[in-house]
Amino acid sequence: MVQRYALPLRILHWLMAALFIGMLALGLFMTTMPLSPAKLQVYSWHKWIGMSLFFLVLIRIIIRLSLKAPGQLEHMSPLSRRLAKIGHVLLYILMLAAPLSGWLMSSAKGFQTVWFGVIPLPDLIGKNLALGENLVLVHHWVNYLFIAVIAGHVLAALKHHFIDKDPIFKRISLSSAKE
Repeated sequence: MVQRYALPLRILHWLMAALFIGMLALGLFMTTMPLSPAKLQVYSWHKWIGMSLFFLVLIRIIIRLSLKAPGQLEHMSPLSRRLAKIGHVLLYILMLAAPLSGWLMSSAKGFQTVWFGVIPLPDLIGKNLALGENLVLVHHWVNYLFIAVIAGHVLAALKHHFIDKDPIFKRISLSSAKE
């Protein structure tokens, strides 16, 4: 029998994976748009989804800390185990840092974040346009690093599934098949 992550963690994993990948693509796309009402609407959507992801990450961390995770596979080398641990820690850090850097950037640039256009969130810092421009760079580089770590995560999962033929992918799968 394959040890699996709890169902709430598996659901959050795939929901957040889809949303973060969509957010990264949306973020890259929206920066190419000319200034228009459509661009402002896309920025709003980006912020709404980003804040939703920030809160989902917090929920995910609480669930992850309260539920036992499956252990690492015995056949994995110490180096592979260490890389897996580092990769997962980086993913959690970046899942928090990406939306948080965007929220800080919006605050510094004087644009309040209003979740779903209804719930105003507090500015995390006062308006400071110079800091805001620096936070633009921070937000971009955090997300480029996030893309690289996600790519490494996906490649590692594919290696485990197709080359090593081990059950790591089944542990996070949404399939209900018992193995």
